[in-house]
Amino acid sequence: MKFSRLLFLISGLIVLNATITRAQTNPNEYVEEKPVLMKNEITYGLNTHTSGTIGIQFRRSYNLTVNKKRIYEGDFIGMKHPKEVRTVNPYYDNAKSYVFGKLNSFNILRVGTGYERTLYNKAERNGVEIRFVYSGGLSLGITKPIYLEILKPTPLTNQYEIVVEKYNPEVHFIDSIYGRASFIYGINQLRFHPGAYAKIGFNFEYAPIFENVKALEIGAIIDVFPKEIPIMAFTKNKQFFLTFYITLMFGNKW
Repeated sequence: MKFSRLLFLISGLIVLNATITRAQTNPNEYVEEKPVLMKNEITYGLNTHTSGTIGIQFRRSYNLTVNKKRIYEGDFIGMKHPKEVRTVNPYYDNAKSYVFGKLNSFNILRVGTGYERTLYNKAERNGVEIRFVYSGGLSLGITKPIYLEILKPTPLTNQYEIVVEKYNPEVHFIDSIYGRASFIYGINQLRFHPGAYAKIGFNFEYAPIFENVKALEIGAIIDVFPKEIPIMAFTKNKQFFLTFYITLMFGNKW
């Protein structure tokens, strides 16, 4: 009797196991598959920050683990002095706008490396992956002297001609400046200022297709140079530039 009950119990367990197995392998039942880990990522971006204009970004990433990536990046951005104010000579028609007292335009080329750590994946945050980003590297400051269109008197009474000259705060005054000259003037007089940068930020990746990248990144960057960068006359210039940035990024994974 006991043997019969044991045989009945074993038979029941076998039938139950077979039923569960068929349910798990039912081809009509949807089973969510985990995405394959993409080991490579490349992105391009447009950024803006609190002390300049729109810049561009490039980033190359390699997965080290499921939640950690090594990144290599490059940025090119414009930087402005907080005292810059654009003005126009009010005494002449069609005068061009310029920044009085500006000695040099200033741009920064950054090249560096760092890491991305995934804090929350898309499943945990309804389709948005949140990453913490930190990086650092070299900052190459590039200055170009400002050239202006200057009004010069002619032998004729109340007649002036316009000549292009490199801005000199000791010679050029508001009433003699017609406007800023073309960007090409001074391109052969670039000066380079090597420095370093450090960056931290949060990256929000929201692409609906797993192989694509669409992300918004916000954070802070500090650029440090050995000497003050001569951007403006008549005021103090800086050698430390702390900015907050927003970058819109697009790219692919594979």
